[in-house]
Amino acid sequence: MSSKQKYAVFGAGSWATAIVKMLCENLDEVGWYMRSVYTKEHILKEQHNPSYLSSVEFKTEQLKLSNDINEMANYADVLIFVIPSAFIHAELEKLTTDISDKIIVSAVKGIMPESGLLVGEHFHDIYKIPFKNIAVIAGPCHAEEVALERLSYLTISCADPITAQGIANALSSDYIKTKTSDDIIGVEYAVMMKNIYAIAAGIAHGLGYGDNFQSVLMSNAIREMKRFIKKMHKMKRNINNSAYLGDLLVTGYSTFSRNRMFGNMIGKGYTVKSAQMEMNMVAEGYYATKSAHELNKKNKKKTRLPIINAVYEILYENKNPKKVFKKLTDKLD
Repeated sequence: MSSKQKYAVFGAGSWATAIVKMLCENLDEVGWYMRSVYTKEHILKEQHNPSYLSSVEFKTEQLKLSNDINEMANYADVLIFVIPSAFIHAELEKLTTDISDKIIVSAVKGIMPESGLLVGEHFHDIYKIPFKNIAVIAGPCHAEEVALERLSYLTISCADPITAQGIANALSSDYIKTKTSDDIIGVEYAVMMKNIYAIAAGIAHGLGYGDNFQSVLMSNAIREMKRFIKKMHKMKRNINNSAYLGDLLVTGYSTFSRNRMFGNMIGKGYTVKSAQMEMNMVAEGYYATKSAHELNKKNKKKTRLPIINAVYEILYENKNPKKVFKKLTDKLD
């Protein structure tokens, strides 16, 4: 991968803003697509995103901003998608540009709800992107800590090690350490699943469970994640690496975690709809819960997923969180 390649970020939320900030540390120009004309004009005038990570100031001469997804797809060689999974299909339908020769990077922390496909699989099937040109960004890394320039870690997964390293180099800085992996499918599933477990951690907290239970919940969650990923894509991997366990822990425990916040509200008695309305950010785990549940249901030999099933019952079957978690406690060890 050439260092002269042009990068563009698609999305305007907190994680997209953080990724643009990382790229600006290393590149002379960064493309940035956003739907909102207001957001684009505000950034040009005030040098910061009006809605997310507003403390991050940009040098606007470094940014190539656009409200036209095709303009940005034509501009860049490396396209980083950071649009929530619930909305990415609608955005991609606007694409008329041939992107089959581009490098696609998914920073979408979810699965395509319309098809049940991983984001990388969707780009491969629909846009004919070779798997060697598809990469995934995983944490543990909260956008809010990137904004504060606190030391954070990223894993870039790609079948092509040279491509993975090129993307890693573009994102690295004094406060961002990067490593690479070839487990693109496993990492993408892990990125999706950790949000479900963070909702579970939030529900537990909202119900009044303490740190002792939370530690049991998280240790069971990583084993559950391992079983599921092994079923979906068997290969040699260390589930204790930061892209899996590290990302799970920070999403499950951090006060910055929107999925934990969403779960906490559910545990405290909010309905799913009222919790979603209260938050001004998307909790990816809500959509991921349904996707994981349905993927497991399609398997002839189902994986044992007590935590995901419990979250599904609460979010989609309107079952009482207190009663569901009481039953869950007997299934954990």
